[in-house]
Amino acid sequence: MSVDLVEVVRSGFRECVHRGSVVIIGPDGEPTFATGSVHVPVYPRSTNKPLQALTLLKHGFMPLDDAELAIATASHTGEPEHIELVERLLRRFGFGEDDLACPPDLPGDERTRAGVLYRGEKPAKRYMNCSGKHAAMLATCAVNGWPITGYTEVGHPLQQAVLAQIIETTGEPETDLGIDGCGLPIVPVSLTNLARAFATLATAPDGTPERRIATALRAHPRVISGTNGPDLLTMNAVPELICKIGADGVHAGALPDGSAFAYKIADGADRARIPLTMAVLQRMGVEWSDELAALAAPPVLGGGTRVGVIRVIPGAVPPGD
Repeated sequence: MSVDLVEVVRSGFRECVHRGSVVIIGPDGEPTFATGSVHVPVYPRSTNKPLQALTLLKHGFMPLDDAELAIATASHTGEPEHIELVERLLRRFGFGEDDLACPPDLPGDERTRAGVLYRGEKPAKRYMNCSGKHAAMLATCAVNGWPITGYTEVGHPLQQAVLAQIIETTGEPETDLGIDGCGLPIVPVSLTNLARAFATLATAPDGTPERRIATALRAHPRVISGTNGPDLLTMNAVPELICKIGADGVHAGALPDGSAFAYKIADGADRARIPLTMAVLQRMGVEWSDELAALAAPPVLGGGTRVGVIRVIPGAVPPGD
């Protein structure tokens, strides 16, 4: 069951509504706010990436620095910084772009994409938003002597390790898998358990793989996201936060005290993301600022001027006590 969460108001008229489900957990791991179907498994999509990267660290992947680890968790937009990290990672382990099993794509960043098209380039695997994760998976296969061919298949040792790690970290019972947009297996996870998994990363002790993931996310929000990306905007506004979006309206994040959130927008609409994230953070007690307030109410334009707003429906995610 989804509930009304975000409305688009144009010239004082509610033009449309985005429905979904939201859960917020406290430092004890128990929900402090929940609405909608928060115990029903969903495909977390790219919110899985920090957990997939955790598997790689635990199986011998040794990134040169936090930026290289960040690109392994990224839903990047194909900007030069992203491509440099992907290509560096491939070269370091003796691979080329053709070894990536993700599909070819154009950069997600509009300016970068225009440059690629102007130069007459075709879609390429390195531009696909998951190419950093795939490059890191190839590196992990090399370290372990696992086959490169078929590394995206469910029965491959790498994917079996990923499956075991996600089940361990989320506490989700094993179930049938799906196939993500980049071709990798994807594990259905409830929003409540997804939030708990992010809390595990955010509160992990120094020196653990979990803490290294959290440190990389905080240090490199542009690497995991891109220019004007939701994670970049959100983590720049709340530097102690870790968060990661997933396709089709999924977002999860956590604060250092272990409070965390996860949500799913039922229709997958990107425009509902940031207003909903801001309302969730306000509910979690994040200190409010003009920057957060501006993100919470992006404009609806008419004739190039502001004629409305995209906002969380009053009372849908009420502020905390």
